[in-house]
Amino acid sequence: MSEDLETLRHSTAHVMAAAVLDLFPGTVIGIGPATDEGFYYDFGFQDRLLPEQLPKIEARMHEIVKAATPFVKEEVPRAEAVAMFERLHQPLKVELIEEKVTEPNARLYRTGDFVDLCLGPHVANAGKLGAFQLLSIAGAYWKGSEKNQQLTRIYGTAFPTQAELDAHLKMLEEAAKRDHRKLGKELDLFLIDEMVGRGLPLLTPKGAAIRHQMEEFILRLERRQGYEHVKTPDIARLELYKVSGHLERYRDSMYAPSEMEDEEWQLRPMNCPHHIRLFQRKPSSFRDLPVRIAELGTVYRYEKSGEVSGLIRVRAFTINDAHIFCRPDQLNVEFERVIQLILQVYRAFGIKDFYFRLSLRDEVSNKWMGDPAIWQRAQDAAREALRASGHPFVEAPGEAAFYGPKLDVQIKDAIGREFSLSTNQIDFLLPERFGLEYVTSEQTMERPVMLHRAPIGSMERFMAYLIEHYGGAFPVWLAPVQLVFIPIADRHLEAVTKLAHRFRDKDLRVEVDGRAERMQAKIRNAQLQKVPYMAVVGDKELEAGTLNIRRREGGDQVSLTTDQFLAQLEDESRLPL
Repeated sequence: MSEDLETLRHSTAHVMAAAVLDLFPGTVIGIGPATDEGFYYDFGFQDRLLPEQLPKIEARMHEIVKAATPFVKEEVPRAEAVAMFERLHQPLKVELIEEKVTEPNARLYRTGDFVDLCLGPHVANAGKLGAFQLLSIAGAYWKGSEKNQQLTRIYGTAFPTQAELDAHLKMLEEAAKRDHRKLGKELDLFLIDEMVGRGLPLLTPKGAAIRHQMEEFILRLERRQGYEHVKTPDIARLELYKVSGHLERYRDSMYAPSEMEDEEWQLRPMNCPHHIRLFQRKPSSFRDLPVRIAELGTVYRYEKSGEVSGLIRVRAFTINDAHIFCRPDQLNVEFERVIQLILQVYRAFGIKDFYFRLSLRDEVSNKWMGDPAIWQRAQDAAREALRASGHPFVEAPGEAAFYGPKLDVQIKDAIGREFSLSTNQIDFLLPERFGLEYVTSEQTMERPVMLHRAPIGSMERFMAYLIEHYGGAFPVWLAPVQLVFIPIADRHLEAVTKLAHRFRDKDLRVEVDGRAERMQAKIRNAQLQKVPYMAVVGDKELEAGTLNIRRREGGDQVSLTTDQFLAQLEDESRLPL
C-alpha cells in the first residue's frame, strides 16, 4: 500500500468517526487505522449498531466531504490532552495518552468538531478524499484482549477514484462466492460446532477425502526425497519446552499445562523438540548426515475466540513438518532442495501468484543468537539457493527469527490478502540448547545445523486456500467425489450400484444418486456439488456396456465404454508427482 493511499484511508477513517459522533452522541472512540484492504474504527456505542445504519453514517460522511472540512494538526501539552479527552468522556483516548505518549506534547488532529489523538499525516481537507464505502460491522475487544470491553468495529474501504472502488467491490463480491467458510458449508466439507469448540473444525467425509489426498501426495513426495516419517505424541513433559525455550518465548500462545503424577504436562505448540529427541536417540557421524525427519504433526496454539476463523485460524492444526539435521557444508544444498520441494508442491496444486521473502538479521538489534560468521554463511547459503531456483525474492533485514534466517512464501488469497503459506528456516539455537553433536571425519565433535521446513505449512490453512483457489471445483485427483452415477429409473439402480463397486475397487471416489428425483435435478445437484463427472445410465447404456458421461462444466455429452472411462478416470486420479 502506498503512503498516499494509506493517508487517504486513514483520513477517511477519521471522517467516519466524526460522522458517528455527530449521529450517535456519547459514543466512545477507540482506534481507526488504515489497512491493506481499507480501514476500520472501533466504537463503544450506547445502543447496538445495526448493519442497516451504515448508509446513514455514509450519508453524513459525504456531507463532511462536501463541506471540505480541513484536517488541522495541533500539539498540546500531555496533561491538557488528558483533561480535554476526560471532558469529552473518551476514556480510551485518555488510556492511550497515558500509555503511549512519552513526549511533553500530544499530537492531535481536528476535523470540524471531531478531535482525535493521532500522529497523522492526513489529507489537507475532507474534500480531498476519494471514493469510499462502509462494508460491515464486527465485534472487537479493546486492544485485542478478551479481558477488556468489547467494541463495535466498522470496516470500510477507500480509493482515489470511483472506478478503483468499483473494481475492488467487484473483487470482494467474487471473493465472497469463493470464501472457504461459505463453500465449506455448501459442499459439506467441514463443520464448526459450538459444542466441540471454536477453532476446532470437524472434517466431514468429503473434507476428510480432500485431506487424505493432500497427505498422501506430500508423504509420497517426501519419501522420494529421502525423508523418514515418524509419529510422535501430542503431549510431553513441560520440561521439554523449558529446554527448547518455547515455554519462555511462546507461553502466551500455549495452553496451560496439566498436572499428572506430580509432573506437569503440555499440549505441544511445536513438533521440533520431539524430532530433536528422536535424532538424539543414537550417535551420529558425518556419514549419517543429513537426517531428514518428517511428520504430519498436530500442534495446539491458544488463539483468542475473536481471531479464530474457519480453517484459516484454528486452535489445533496439523503441520506438514520436517526437521533436517545437516553438516554446515551441506546447508546450501539442503536449503535449495527445500525450495525445489516447495516449487514442486505449488506446481502440483496450480499455485502461481506467490513470491519468496528472505528474512535476515540486521546490525542494529542484539536479539540474535549465535556466531555472526555462521549467520553470514547461512544467509549467503539462502541467497545462493534462491538465485539458483530462478524465482524472485525480496529481502527483509531485521525480520529473521532470533535463532537464524528464514524463508517465507508469501501468497495471496481470493480477495488479495497476503499471508505466509510455506516456510524454510535455519536454526542454530536448538542444536545448541539440546547439545546436538555428530562425529566429524577428524573424529572430533561438531554441532549440526538444523532446518525447519513446511512446504504445505498448516494442512488446515492450505486446505482453506485450496477451497478458495479452486472455488470448490477441485481437480479430479483431489475432488472428494470424482463421479456420480445417475440411474435414469429405479429399475436401473441395482445394475448401477454394481458398476459403482467396480470403480470403488480401483480406489475411485464415487456415489450413486438413487433418489426419487428427475434425472435433470440429479445432474443439477451434482454440478452444484462441483463433482467432476456424472455418468447417466439407462436401458441403452446397460445393453451396450457404455456410460453417458457429462462434465460439471457442461458442454457436450460423450458415450464411452465402462472400461474406457474407468481407465480415463484412473489416469486423471493419479497424484501429480
